[in-house]
Formats: sequence, structure tokens, C-alpha cells
Amino acid sequence: MNQKVLKTLEFYKIIDRLVEEADSSLGKEKLKALEPSSSFLEVEQSLSETEAAQDRIRLGGGISFRGIKEIRPYFSRLALSTALSIPELYDIILILEKTKKAKEQGEEREDALQEYFQALAPLDEVRRELQRCILSEEELADDASPELSQLRRKEKGLEEKINQELNRILQHNRSMLQDPVITLRNGRHVFPVKAEYKNAFRGIVHDESSSGATLFMEPFSIVQLENDMRELLSLEKKEVEKILLQLSLSLAPFTEELGENVKILSHLDFVFAKAKLANKMDGVKPILNQERKTVLLDARHPLIPKDKVVPISIRLGDDFSLLVITGPNTGGKTVCLKTLGLFQLMGQAGLFIPAFQGSSITVYREIYADIGDEQSIEQSLSTFSSHMTNTVRILQGAREDCLCLFDELGAGTDPTEGAALALAILDHLFQKGIRTLATTHYAEVKLYALSTEGVENAACAFDVESLRPTYHLLIGVPGKSNAFAIAEKLGLRKDIIASAKNRLGEEDLHFEDVIADLENTKRLAQREKEEIERYKAEVESLKQRARESTKGIEKGREKILQRAREEAAQILREAKETADQVVKELRRQEAGKSSALEGEKTRTKLHQKMRENDEALSSTLVKGPSQTISLKKLAIGDKVRVLSMHDMVATVTTLPDKNGMFTVTAGMLRTKVSAKDVEFIQHKEKEKPEKNQGKVASIGRGKVLGISPEINLIGKMTADALPELNKYLDDAFLARLPQVRIVHGRGTGALRKMVQECLKKNKHIESFRLGEYGEGSDGVSIAFFKK
Repeated sequence: MNQKVLKTLEFYKIIDRLVEEADSSLGKEKLKALEPSSSFLEVEQSLSETEAAQDRIRLGGGISFRGIKEIRPYFSRLALSTALSIPELYDIILILEKTKKAKEQGEEREDALQEYFQALAPLDEVRRELQRCILSEEELADDASPELSQLRRKEKGLEEKINQELNRILQHNRSMLQDPVITLRNGRHVFPVKAEYKNAFRGIVHDESSSGATLFMEPFSIVQLENDMRELLSLEKKEVEKILLQLSLSLAPFTEELGENVKILSHLDFVFAKAKLANKMDGVKPILNQERKTVLLDARHPLIPKDKVVPISIRLGDDFSLLVITGPNTGGKTVCLKTLGLFQLMGQAGLFIPAFQGSSITVYREIYADIGDEQSIEQSLSTFSSHMTNTVRILQGAREDCLCLFDELGAGTDPTEGAALALAILDHLFQKGIRTLATTHYAEVKLYALSTEGVENAACAFDVESLRPTYHLLIGVPGKSNAFAIAEKLGLRKDIIASAKNRLGEEDLHFEDVIADLENTKRLAQREKEEIERYKAEVESLKQRARESTKGIEKGREKILQRAREEAAQILREAKETADQVVKELRRQEAGKSSALEGEKTRTKLHQKMRENDEALSSTLVKGPSQTISLKKLAIGDKVRVLSMHDMVATVTTLPDKNGMFTVTAGMLRTKVSAKDVEFIQHKEKEKPEKNQGKVASIGRGKVLGISPEINLIGKMTADALPELNKYLDDAFLARLPQVRIVHGRGTGALRKMVQECLKKNKHIESFRLGEYGEGSDGVSIAFFKK
């Protein structure tokens, strides 16, 4: 991507914010070098990694990468079997500690980052040995080796003897000393002895003051002790060098793993920084498409403060490949231009964009932009010349897979010539199929967009009454300059404005009126379209719920009828077998000429068995009501038993019509039944008012009027969805709904997990389950309230 467009669209300011989110210097360096990619696969992978990091932060908190340092320069010395210093080895310890912690925190999740965490090599044995031997950047542990431990014990004992001797001399020779202190000269302990006591104080002179009045003398009694100490220190130094060499040699075989750890950790820091910035900007993952389409919904320019930015919706590449934005100055045209260009750069760099879910971007090979004041004093170029130089460069490099952005194309010269140039340039880009976004004031360009298929006008709305732009973009409508209206509001004399209008041709005035009519028509059409879409969504939702309810009813009815058929068939088989046996018995008796008494007994048994089968068969088939219903006394809320649906108990929800048909409800099942198919159970119980229950009952009655048996949480963050779900469950309980349907979708499973945890903790919920086929499967949860 050319550096000029990165600067023009202020991409580097986004990078500066991004760098602040990284923990390590290595991560910051990678972020400073971040540029948009023109490879679709690279952009797709980069966005997936950012999404995975954002999910990990939301669900489990972030991972710290502080303390990671560059250790790869050490590897060349390790290859030469050279010992590293204590600080250098300590840097490697920090890398291995971060590697171990990152692997433990991140390996278990399956997402775009999992392979990075799996590739980390903590080198536990090497790390533990390094930690045992090295305590800090400056200190080696005493037990790093048996020899070092022994040497340091001797040093401590010898140091005690030296201190004891020095304190004894100090106590007994105070009169000979200028000051009662012990100091060091050339690494030896000395006393500041008065010059006149040189011979009386037994010791070696190491230094003297500038006046010669003070001699710094080392007592003879500690000379040998200090010589012994120096020898021990020399031996310790050699042992430390030996230990450091051994530790360094133990690292030499693992330089490849160590280098890969550094590379992965710095990359993870880089990715998590992108996710942190996305959270701060309320960014979303843009949908990638290969059709060279950009659709931004409620896009908020990230460099404008949140309390001042106005969301805009803009698209390019679907119905049109060239979009011309018109309108008054300071109306937001340039912001629209920069927003689309910057969001494309951010998305192609793997960054989330501050827009609404469903926003889409494509991947351009190159983005060109000519925006702002291009006047160059050094090159003696006017604004127009500089813009033209830049435009020529753009036209030379632009291809079909590029995006071109022009601000006030053709401005800075004679309006007639400028408009002609602007038209020619835009038509050239349009004919080549290059996606282009341009701002202009030229009426000729507006007319070109109105009359050319594949080219579209857009306007930044302006409130003439307040003289302020609304910053809302209206696609499909050319904008008015509103020069006369603005001038009149600002106090310009009406006769001067009238004179100006007279100087305009009738066609020009008519064109401005057409623009005004189009703008009003567009606003009205947009409102009507939004209302229609809302109605369509409601109708589709009702149709879907009706289809699911019908499926459930048909499925339940078919099961009941099938069971009845099977039981009836079984009874009939038994009756046939009984009859066959009786016939055989009668024939046997006739053949044997048995008595009439025995024949009568056999017939009596047959009649008895047939009566039993009749009773069983009648109970299996649909029974008539044992307690008939008085339709006049039937009230809403009464309990009845639906005989055709396997004696299902239901509640009356509508009164009978003239044909004796009314509606009953059982759980989520709602169906219409006949009075002939229903057996009365009991009238609705009148609730006894309890203390403080009047208020609750009134609340429940209020809630039941507007409460829905379903809540949709799809697209919400868990932090936002949880309080909304808790409130909904409270309202549903007060409304006395028997059960509710919670739509959370499948996705990552985070919403489903949150919903189930919430239902477990809710004291009003008796049980819950995932949806079955026809209810939404595992994308919904069905919760049942306590009775």
C-alpha cells in the first residue's frame, strides 16, 4: 500500500493508538510496522486472529506480555560456546516463564490462535535449572554449585574475622585517628591516621590527604586476612564463570525453540493489542467479500471524539461503482470520504472497525486518495497543479482492483474547465470498472450521476434553519449547495440575493428545485422502507413461531393416534384368538357329544371375554366426556381434559363460539377444540389476596399485557445480555408465564453458557433444557417456572 494514502487517511494515527496497547517492546515494534495487506487470505487470517483474541479477553481476561525482551542476538555467542552474562540469562528466564504461563492460559481454546499457543515450548527442565541458579539480574544463587557454596561460606567467615579485628583496632586507637571511621583504598580496609602517629600505628600506608595531615593506613593484623579474602574472591569469580558457561552450553541446543518462543510471544502481544483497541473503539469484525463491495453501517470515524462523532452509513460497489457526494462545505463530505478509506485500510490491516454488525469490506490491491490542500510552495505548484499531479499519478497506477478517493475533484481552476475535467476523469475511471468515491460542487457532475446507470449521487444533509450540517449521508439524492439560503440566514440583503437568482438561468433554478424534491422524496421513501422492513420482520417472526407450533401439535397428535391404533389392534388380536379358541372348544365338545351344560358354560365364557374386550377397546378409542361442559358457564382459566389428545389437561384461553369451538393452552401448545371432545375438570380458582400482594398482582397484570414468551439475545455481549435476561425473567415470572424461550444462538457458546448459569441461579426457575428439533435446537433454551 502506498505511503501517501496511509498519511492522507491518517492511518498512522490509528497505529499510534495501537502501539499504546502493546505490553512489550517487541510487540510495539511489530505494530509500528503494521500495514494493510492486499492478500485476501492474509486479511481473513488476521481478522480471525483479532476476533479470537477479543473472545479470549472477554471470556478469560487478557494475557500479560510485559518483560519480554529480544534474546535472539545472544544465539550467535551460544553457537560459539561462549558464556552469557547473568542479566542475559535472566532475560531468557523471563521469556521461558512467559512462555509457560501463556501456554497454560491459552492452549485449551479452539480458535485461530490455538496453534500459536500449542507451538510454544516452555523447556521446563532448562527453565527450572536456570531459576535455581540465577536469582536476579545481578545475583547468582549460593547453591548454583557445591564449590561456589563452599567458597561463599569461607568468605562469610573470613569477613566476620576482618570486621571483628577492624572494630577492635577502632576501639583501641581512637586517639590516633582523625575520624573514628573505616574506609576503603584500592579495595583494602584503611583507617584515617594522624600523620604524627605514623610510626605508632602499625600498618601499611595506602594513601594520604592533600594536606599530608592524614594517612590512610591498613593495619598489619588484617593484611593477611584481606589477602586470603582476595584469593577467595578470585576463586569465586572463576567458579561463577564456570557455572555461567555450563548454563549457556545447556541452552545452545534449544536456540531454535527459544527463537520461536520469542517470535510467537511478540506476535500474540501484537494480536492482543489489536483486540484491546477494538474493545476501546467498540469495533466489530467486518465481513470480507470478494465482490469489491464496501458496506458500512453506522460507521464512526475513530479519530473524532465519541461524544461528537455522528454515525454514517455508506456503501460502494453493489448497485454502483462510482459514488458522487455533494452538499455544502463543512457538511461532512470529506469525513465520509476519509471514513470509507480509513475503514478499508484498518480492515485490510486486520483491525476491527467502529461500525454496526454486518458491515462489510473488500480487499483492494491499492487505495489512492487525493484529499486536502495539496499546495506546494517548495515545488512552486498551485493547489490545482498539485492536485492534478497527484491525479495523474493515480490514473497511471489505478486498476480494476483498486479504490480511488477524490475530494473536490477539478477544484482550484475555472469552474467550466474544472467541471469538464472532473467529468472526464470520473467517466474514465467508471468505464474501467474502478471503484471510485468523489466529492464535488459541480452541477454537471450531479447530472452525470443522475443520468448514468452504475453511478450514484449522495448528499450530506444540511439544516438550513440552524445553519448546521446533520452529517447524515443520503445515498440516491444529489445535494444542494444552499448558498442563497445560508447567505439570507446570515443577513445578506434580500435585493442582492434576488439579483443573484436573476443571474442564474431558468434551467439552473429548475435543477435546484428538482434536487430539493428528490431529497424530500428520498427521506419519505427511506422512512417508509424502514417501516415496511420492520413489519416484514414481525410477520416473518410470527410465521416462524406459527410453523413451529403447528409442527409440535401435528407431531403430538400423530403420536397419540398411533398409540391408540396399536392398542386397538392388540385388543382385536386378543379377541380373535379368544373366539378361535372357543370355536375349537365347541367343536371338540360336539365331536365328543358333551353335555349341554358344558356347552352353555363355554358360551358364557365367550360372552364374558367379548364384554371385557369391548370395554378395553372403548377405553382405548376416544372417550366421550364423563362430565359434560356447560358452554354458558365455561370461563377463561377453567381446567379441562382434551380426550382426543391422550387426556391432556389444558386451560381455557378463549370463550366458545357459536359452533362450540374454543381455544385451550397447555404449556407452549395452543389449539382449538370442540366441546364434544373436552371433559370439564374445575373452574378457575379465585386467588386469595395476601398481605402486600395487591401491588404485586397489579404489576403481574401489567406485565402480562406486554410480555413476550421469548427473548432474543443474539448479537449481544454477555455483560449486556445478563441484566437484560434477569429483568426479562422477573417480568415473565410476574406475568405468570409457565415457561419461556431464550434465543442465544450457537456461536462461540458464550451466550449459551451465560444463560444456563443465570437460569441455575434464578430462584423462580424450576428446570430448563436446550431446545428440541422444531424449537431452535441448541440455539435456544427453554426455561420452566416454579408453580
